[in-house]
Amino acid sequence: MSGYADIPSILAVAPNGARKLPVDFPNLPITPADLAREARLCCDAGASVIHLHVRDDNGGHSLDTGRYREAIAEIRNTVGDDMLIQVTSEAVGIYSAEQQMAMVRELVPEAVSLAIREIAPEGGDERALADFFAFTRDADIRPQFILYAPEDISRFADLVARGIIPGTGFPLLYVLGRYTVGQKSSPVDLLGFVASSVVREQPALVSNWMMCAFGQFENACAMAAVALGGHARIGFENNMQMVNGEMAPNNAALIDQARKGVAMLGRKVADADMARKLLRPVW
Repeated sequence: MSGYADIPSILAVAPNGARKLPVDFPNLPITPADLAREARLCCDAGASVIHLHVRDDNGGHSLDTGRYREAIAEIRNTVGDDMLIQVTSEAVGIYSAEQQMAMVRELVPEAVSLAIREIAPEGGDERALADFFAFTRDADIRPQFILYAPEDISRFADLVARGIIPGTGFPLLYVLGRYTVGQKSSPVDLLGFVASSVVREQPALVSNWMMCAFGQFENACAMAAVALGGHARIGFENNMQMVNGEMAPNNAALIDQARKGVAMLGRKVADADMARKLLRPVW
């Protein structure tokens, strides 16, 4: 049986997100070339996964597959296979579940993040949802399910139990907080997720988990996750401050300080091959 220190910790970078604008944050990488440069720096600093958002001509959130392909090509040209590229399917109040699923079907990405409350809302078309997850499995796309609150775990567990999401073990992402002005996550916010009765009683549901957090204490939250055997998604999407409160010059600086913390906690940092292994579900 693998012990605490035997499983490397994934450091994923979320370099831009869907909401921040370059006019407000000059260091925010937006263009494919910007994202590729940031990917190289973050890869060198210890990140093995990039969580990818693309924007439209006005800087707004987009799920356009052409824009995704352009950004993915730029990143691949820069880092090769040294990073797993995970695209977002985030709705941001713009895209329906049907549009999110259509994007994944057309793009067929290596990996995708899927918010349970967005992709599988109560009252949605569960037959279409089951078909989508069957496609995801057959296309060998790595899904990571996003949970915004412990109660989302119950919805996820129900979908798996009824076979709408086929398989047994899946990578999850716990979101500590919300997209609100001044949001500051705390390591304490992680406790409701890891203590969930659903997770405790059905451990086969979860192959591994990652967290993301908002504000200056992002790194503290990341280190709490790493200490508990989890993984961390870090970057300008949710936080632009170093632990001392200063603005980070780039995403790589945030990854570097997390990498040093992982070493202090006695774990290794996962490379891309390990990240691909850990983020593949047990279909």
